[in-house]
Amino acid sequence: MAGGKALTRDEDVLDTWFSSALWPFSTLGWPHKTPELERYYKTDVLITGLDIIFFWVARMMMQGIHFMEEVPFHTVYFNSIVVDGKGKKMSKSTGNVIDPLDLIGRFGADATRFALASQEVQARRMLRMSDQAAEGGQRFATKLWNAARFAEMNGCARMEGFDPAATKHTLNRWIATETGRCIAEVTEALEDFRFNDASGAAYRFTWNTFCDWYLELAKPIFNGDDEAAKAETRATAAWALDEILKVLHPIMPFLTEELWERLGDEGNAHDGLLMLTAWPEPKVSDEAAAGEINWLVDLISEIRSVRAEMNIPAGAKVSVVVAGASEQTKVRLKTHESAILRLARAETVSLADAAPSGAAQIIVGEATVCLPLAGVIDLGAERPDFRRKPASWKVRSRRSRRSFPTRHSLPRPPKRLLTANAKKLPNPRKSWRRSRRRSVVWRKSARSFLGPERALSFPGRNSVLAPHKRTHVCLAPEESN
Repeated sequence: MAGGKALTRDEDVLDTWFSSALWPFSTLGWPHKTPELERYYKTDVLITGLDIIFFWVARMMMQGIHFMEEVPFHTVYFNSIVVDGKGKKMSKSTGNVIDPLDLIGRFGADATRFALASQEVQARRMLRMSDQAAEGGQRFATKLWNAARFAEMNGCARMEGFDPAATKHTLNRWIATETGRCIAEVTEALEDFRFNDASGAAYRFTWNTFCDWYLELAKPIFNGDDEAAKAETRATAAWALDEILKVLHPIMPFLTEELWERLGDEGNAHDGLLMLTAWPEPKVSDEAAAGEINWLVDLISEIRSVRAEMNIPAGAKVSVVVAGASEQTKVRLKTHESAILRLARAETVSLADAAPSGAAQIIVGEATVCLPLAGVIDLGAERPDFRRKPASWKVRSRRSRRSFPTRHSLPRPPKRLLTANAKKLPNPRKSWRRSRRRSVVWRKSARSFLGPERALSFPGRNSVLAPHKRTHVCLAPEESN
């Protein structure tokens, strides 16, 4: 009754969650047997939040089994809740709401998507989003765009009927093998809903393997006189770039679609959109080529690390002496000597039976790679520096502790709270007296139990035991008659 009038429930209105439970099939024309219902029910994957499992997910399952006699989906993926950079839930009153449209306007849609995908970890309830994360995605997008421009400027274009398995150059067979490994890793991660692993694998291959190493090692070929190697490398680079666009397309669809179209201006253009292209599959697996180039990458990386640790000036060139090298390593050193001299800033590469004195040593495979530093840096000045470092760390630690707020700089809580909380805390003096009385009782009980011939001593003030150690019974030796 309301205002003297009887109210009647509308017979054509469903409860919110009840109507939502019918969503998987009611939107397809149910209860009529429509072509849409026949084709799209059941669906594959439901992606939803963890907080509505009972309200929506479970009810959709029950209603689907009841009316359609089949579950509405076979997989449910619970995504993380997006919070701010400090891990706090977004709130308008707090003022920490992150507007995705604002991030897209400042960093780009693909950069924002990559930042979210790279942090989407299974079983993690919260995903921290911030400007720094979106900025990292923007840098990655810029790196991919610049790599495509570099390849285009060096004549890398799609070649009709190109088969990466038919390449002969070791560098090209290496990148074809690494591309296959990346495709397999990304595919497996996506099938297991490990979106952070998928984006991480695509990121490492694109930035490190393709941009930092393959294009850098291919520069002498692009500028060389071997036309056959040049043509093969250009076609391989264009093919590898296409494969990168395919594996990145689910995460960064707009940029990859744009590059997919633009890269066809110089070479063979694809007929359809990238989003309609078949998912790539690994095509080449050459372990010998992969082992050789990966050895070269490890060698140059280790030499660069030593140069940075020993404070060798960037413009200074050092000699590289390899001791204990096998026949395979000797062949590799001779084959890639020019790349080592250029990328490791080395003056010479030589072989030796033993490591020279006064040289920094690193282990690469079975060989010992030595960098003689006499005359390059002041070794006498470097040695005390290692001893000074712990002292400098202590100084920095003291400065850091001083920067923390002290009890004098922090605001004091109200006196009523201090008084109320103080009553809840145990009195340390009363606790000490209580434990002291217990020790006396234990001592008397032990004497009466063991007899006068065996004395008991408890650690006290003069005991060697620390005060915070657990009190224990020490039996004194028996007295001689």
